[in-house]
Amino acid sequence: MFLAVFQQNPIAAVAMLLGFAVGIVLHEAAHAYSAYALGDDTAYRYGRVTLNPASHLDMMGSLMLVMVGFGWGRPVPVEPSKLRGGVWGPVAVAFAGPATNLAIVALCAVLIRIPPFQGRLVLFCILGIAFVNALLFIFNLIPIPPLDGSKVIFPFLPRSLSSFVDFMNQYGPYILLGLVLLTFLPGVSPIGYLLSVARPLLLLFGIPPLFG
Repeated sequence: MFLAVFQQNPIAAVAMLLGFAVGIVLHEAAHAYSAYALGDDTAYRYGRVTLNPASHLDMMGSLMLVMVGFGWGRPVPVEPSKLRGGVWGPVAVAFAGPATNLAIVALCAVLIRIPPFQGRLVLFCILGIAFVNALLFIFNLIPIPPLDGSKVIFPFLPRSLSSFVDFMNQYGPYILLGLVLLTFLPGVSPIGYLLSVARPLLLLFGIPPLFG
């Protein structure tokens, strides 16, 4: 997707890369800060309670992002047993990442209405950041491990579904990888389905989609 966008509109492609960098760094930092605030110092001891991009960006994930338009950050280490709040502690830490991406979208909605941010290049960057963070918000809430959605939803499933939860925890990463790989097959694009949800989300905030 990234290379196709770069060929059609280099400015939009750079804006998307900026959006991914901002979104991934703040997403992972939100996990780390929320875990630390709830009593788990694991992320702090690993140097993750910071906004330093070097602490949150993964080398391979960043390379894949530039090459194919799909990447990831370094997972934040969390010890659920150290968190306050019972079952709500891990849920809050998991939801902190996507919530931060949504907050970035909301901030972009404010910025595009302020005259100093309405220049063409600046506006493109803001739209790119909003577009990508809308995607990150939706994508990370998919209830497939290791995505945050599974950590938000699975704790509240009835015990009768424990075998399903065990299955998803074991095979979820492979299922997710398969869905991502399908994106690169002609005529099959799970990412395209994400885009169809991201656009209404952006419009809800009064943000014109970066594409179409």
